[in-house]
Amino acid sequence: MQNKQIVFAAPWQVEVHDATLFISRIGDHEALVKKRYTLISPGTELACLSGNEGWFGMPGVPGYASVSEIIEVGNGARQFSPGDLVFHYGDHSTYQIVPTTGVFLKAPQNVPLTWVPFTRMATVAFTSTRVSQIELGDNVVVTGLGLIGNMASQLAKLQGANVFGIDLSNQRLKMAETTGIDAALHAGRGDIREEVMRLTKGEGVSVLIEATGVPKVAVDNLPLIAKFGELILLGSPRGQYQTNVTEMLNYVHLINYGSIAFKGAHEWRYPVEKDSFVKHSLVRNSQIVFDLMAKNKLSIEPLISHILKPEEAASAYEGLRNDKEHYYGVLFDWS
Repeated sequence: MQNKQIVFAAPWQVEVHDATLFISRIGDHEALVKKRYTLISPGTELACLSGNEGWFGMPGVPGYASVSEIIEVGNGARQFSPGDLVFHYGDHSTYQIVPTTGVFLKAPQNVPLTWVPFTRMATVAFTSTRVSQIELGDNVVVTGLGLIGNMASQLAKLQGANVFGIDLSNQRLKMAETTGIDAALHAGRGDIREEVMRLTKGEGVSVLIEATGVPKVAVDNLPLIAKFGELILLGSPRGQYQTNVTEMLNYVHLINYGSIAFKGAHEWRYPVEKDSFVKHSLVRNSQIVFDLMAKNKLSIEPLISHILKPEEAASAYEGLRNDKEHYYGVLFDWS
């Protein structure tokens, strides 16, 4: 079977290959799927494309957010049938053999297929609100309003918070306003701390969700956090950064600095499948996202900037890297 794949061949080198997929037997708990749409995760995939992510080997096929049609399914997965549309963590290829366990869920029938892959971005962002103590009426700042940060702002808003976002991109700020943020602040204009204190009547924010993954952004915005507040690390910190670590730790230790808490929000802190001893899981979060999408409580359409053919992959990643004003939510159409 001929299988088109998007391949990261070398750092900053994107290619489209026509590979051969050999299928001898589908396992009892496996399925052969044909992709309908896959979504680029800009932060993770650009980090992989840079060659600086040790876990991603080159050449390699990136991607982990897909909606697909089942072509063939194993005997042990009786709840699925050929023709079913499913959401799963699939890569950027036409065909793939994937497990039917874990996050392998029938796509909701009342949600556009182009929205379904965004479930992965939403469940990544979900962790930031799960680990936080956000309550009705709290003030929250989100630094970085890309797909993950935007989703985090929407989820914090649904949790009852007043949400303020900070970014350097005019387009991302406009997008956040479209999806309901209370205030969108440009990081390069004016005094951000002064503006946040005005918005919070001098108190600061209960929670700062850091979604850029840039360590300097987290440290520079510590003064925005109110006493006994929280810094939630949603974006995976990347790159070297030198600072006075004693000064930073004093924000945790000393009451006059706020005695704030640092919390990690890596999605894998929760189990993949439902567990009777753990409230949250990736499967449960995905199903909740389906419901939010169906009820139009989570805004997806404004997050889509491009729907491209796989052959346009090189320009897609170039745009996400160097033209963030126009490229943000990029889907590949495998039809």
